[in-house]
Amino acid sequence: MKYQIIPVTPFDQNCSLIWCQETHAAALIDPGGEAELLLEAVEEKGLRLTKLLLTHGHLDHVGAAGELAEKLGIPIEGPQHDDVFWLEMLPQQAETFGFPPVSAFMPDRWLEQGDRIALGNTSLEVLHCPGHTPGHVVFFHRPSRTAFVGDVLFKGSIGRTDFPRGDTGTLIRSIREKLFPLGDDVTFIPGHGPVSTFGHERRTNPYVGDRIP
Repeated sequence: MKYQIIPVTPFDQNCSLIWCQETHAAALIDPGGEAELLLEAVEEKGLRLTKLLLTHGHLDHVGAAGELAEKLGIPIEGPQHDDVFWLEMLPQQAETFGFPPVSAFMPDRWLEQGDRIALGNTSLEVLHCPGHTPGHVVFFHRPSRTAFVGDVLFKGSIGRTDFPRGDTGTLIRSIREKLFPLGDDVTFIPGHGPVSTFGHERRTNPYVGDRIP
């Protein structure tokens, strides 16, 4: 599997274009906006976009998903069902943050801990990691030791928990009990900002590092 990070929206959200090198089947993780830019990236690489994957229901991560799914006739998978209220509130989210109008939609498949996402000849593991939102999921590609973590963890920080149904204790447990055990060598792509590794965050992160009680 290979990937390309494509920042979108005024919030510089890291949309990830991922693909199977053998079949050229591709997916977009968190297509938050700028649908035409994302389609251009797919076309430039000669890929076949087969699905859209969502880590959670915040507008800057899902804003172009409904448009792309309808235009291309491809499924949306994720997040976990507890984020249904965020997807139902997409019109209000767009109005609040000054985004173009976005219609509410539901995914074709809700995801749960332990599910797998097929992509050509490879697959992603699903981890339910609530805290930033209650239905947040993470996608892990074990062969390449790569995780797409949305807004759970950032280089030097963690996700916000001041949104409805966010919870700091739950978020920290998600990171320490589900992400860090995957291994220090795992590279993670956050929803915003630079790439890091779980090992680096365990050593240095002021919120969830090993030196924090």
